[in-house]
Amino acid sequence: MQATLEPSPSGPPSPSGSSRETELLRFFTAGSVDDGKSTLIGRLLHDSNNLYEDHFEAIRRRSKARGQDEEIDWALLTDGLKAEREQGITIDVAYRYFSTRRRKFIIADTPGHRQYTRNMATGASTADLGLILVDARHGLRSQSMRHTLIAHLLRVPKLLVVINKMDLVEYSQTVFDRIYDDFRRFWRELGYSDSDEVVAVPASALRGDNVVARSEKMSWYAGPSVLELLETIPLPKHAVSTELRFPVQYVARPNLDFRGYCGVVASGEVSVGDELVVRPSGERSRVKEIVTYDGPLERAAAPLSVTVVLEDEIDISRGDTLVHPSATPNTSRDLEATVVWMDEESLDMSREYLLKQTTRTTRTTAMSLVHGVDVETLEHYATPTLETNAIGRVRISTYDEVVFDGYDVNRGTGSFILIDPHTNRTVAAGMLDARPAEAPTEQTAATAPVYVVSSGDIELARALALALGRRAFTAGVTTTLVADPTRARLERATAGELLIAAVTSDVESLPAGVVRVEVAAGSPTQVDDGDHGFRVRTRAADVDLVAQQVLDLEELRR
Repeated sequence: MQATLEPSPSGPPSPSGSSRETELLRFFTAGSVDDGKSTLIGRLLHDSNNLYEDHFEAIRRRSKARGQDEEIDWALLTDGLKAEREQGITIDVAYRYFSTRRRKFIIADTPGHRQYTRNMATGASTADLGLILVDARHGLRSQSMRHTLIAHLLRVPKLLVVINKMDLVEYSQTVFDRIYDDFRRFWRELGYSDSDEVVAVPASALRGDNVVARSEKMSWYAGPSVLELLETIPLPKHAVSTELRFPVQYVARPNLDFRGYCGVVASGEVSVGDELVVRPSGERSRVKEIVTYDGPLERAAAPLSVTVVLEDEIDISRGDTLVHPSATPNTSRDLEATVVWMDEESLDMSREYLLKQTTRTTRTTAMSLVHGVDVETLEHYATPTLETNAIGRVRISTYDEVVFDGYDVNRGTGSFILIDPHTNRTVAAGMLDARPAEAPTEQTAATAPVYVVSSGDIELARALALALGRRAFTAGVTTTLVADPTRARLERATAGELLIAAVTSDVESLPAGVVRVEVAAGSPTQVDDGDHGFRVRTRAADVDLVAQQVLDLEELRR
């Protein structure tokens, strides 16, 4: 995309500026490792006169100490961790603030290494715009495509592509056009139309070409520099609903005469006298008072933190959501979402995770993996698990009802994280669909038996359950794994849910229709087919073979 803009002055904003001069743009940098993200930010700060002299001198001394007598290592401006400076990479998200006469900016410098993709997602989650850097020597690589896909899933409103290190390809227009065409092709595969034109700038962050000032070395490029685009691109609007969503974070009860519900207005607005509905309970009341530290308010809008006092004393606790009765969100225990898996340990569908969404935290009771997404081709593929940085579609059942909107409608109520309850690590970030997960059909239930695996050796039982799930998934059956399910949960499964390979120590009270698999450690491997299920003797190393035998025998029996 070519554009013609007049150069704009840099430097601090004028004290008597207009509202346009005080606009705030949040953006992040992303791309593969060593594509020059930190260098671009350093050059941007220096050339726009947003770098103090003592800071510049410190960077110069550090660069000289590293043997760079002639050139400044601009990446040292944002790589603040000792490990980052020693390795020459970005690990954590680094935030920087700067301003020009036209706008104020908050930059999130995110890492390019694959193992730190979770930090990139964190930096992009609140951004208005993404700067995707591409090394001109290498072209569009898988990590750049992964970051672009994550930005798309997070609904980052605008993307700007900076094809960097043009000085290392002799400022070739042919190289620029080839990479630009590759990115536009990938852009269209994400679902964007030709009208959603992506803007690309050829640049050399190290030399300063087209970063703040336009470069004379690329006369074939008539468009604006990176800073000119940042200053003039229309401020995008996030996916934030105008409907009231007030998740309750804390119930304030300082004395017998006061009960207030504290939280942040996630979207919309609330006024004194409004009728409100509590989700998920359905209780109703009216707003008596809106309290803040600075005094009472008649009206509060997002993203203000307030305490709402109701006319009636009703049962409301942390995790409930106050909404207007004319626009209520979805409430369900069955969810469908796209997730980015962040943990080093792969997704284990037989385990429980904690799902945190707004102020509510609940346990997952079941999880099934619909498909994975190839970040390069965007094709869907069958997989029994998700590895680190993989992206996939999942169906999740939760212990408590979840109040939510689709992520494309409301970022605040449409997002969640999954937490490992044992380590307290955040293992995944998810974006919810607008509607609850669909119930399975009777046809699905007829072809998907329920397996319960039991053993005195719980690890062996768990390994066999996972193997059953993998084998069934490969055969085209969507698989749900549940740890220690209740009888009611199993009865719901036989009434129409998809296959469940469950690990349990209770085999005495299983409902009819459940296939029982009792497994004991031993060798050689043996599978006995009984009236109500199977008795198995095996080793952990042979569970995949045993799982296939069990599935084949059950198919013959049915």
